[in-house]
Amino acid sequence: MGSILNNLDLWWDALRGTLILFAGGGLIALVLGFIVGAMRVSPVPIARAVGTFYVNTIRNTPLTLVFFAFAFALPIILGLRDTDYLVLGVFALGIYTATYVAEVLRSGINTVPVGQAEAARALGLTFGQVMSQVVLPQAFRSVIPPLMSVIIALLKNTTVASGFAVLNLGSIRANLSERARTRSRSCCGSW
Repeated sequence: MGSILNNLDLWWDALRGTLILFAGGGLIALVLGFIVGAMRVSPVPIARAVGTFYVNTIRNTPLTLVFFAFAFALPIILGLRDTDYLVLGVFALGIYTATYVAEVLRSGINTVPVGQAEAARALGLTFGQVMSQVVLPQAFRSVIPPLMSVIIALLKNTTVASGFAVLNLGSIRANLSERARTRSRSCCGSW
């Protein structure tokens, strides 16, 4: 209990980092995933191709490699050398998780019978109207359970950021160990 109570500041900062990674990454994932999911079911072939390329490329890339690109390659390419690793971690998690959100949304849309969309088009509705007024409300029920699984995976994936100098609950053990080592050196002398 002493390691928790004596280091409440570290625990609070780690919890704050985890919550920022989770909330920021989740927001980016939901917005971008919704856009890419719509692209994946779009009647426009180029939009479908771009959505498919994005999903297949990012989903087949390990999350650690995505973090590596955001932490080391992207700041050099874009000249963002002073960017906080927490911000880069939020974007890495959001862009990675968006592919899973897009696939969940696409599969939910595919559960709606084709006749529903055809009937809406026969009434003269545009693609956007068909999606927003007919298909998505019906797909919403089937999307919720797998979407919650993706959100849980996002929370677990926040621990990967600890390997890239982001303070979160995944890095608390290493930080507590370093603090204990520093305290023992200061009270007992240098080795």
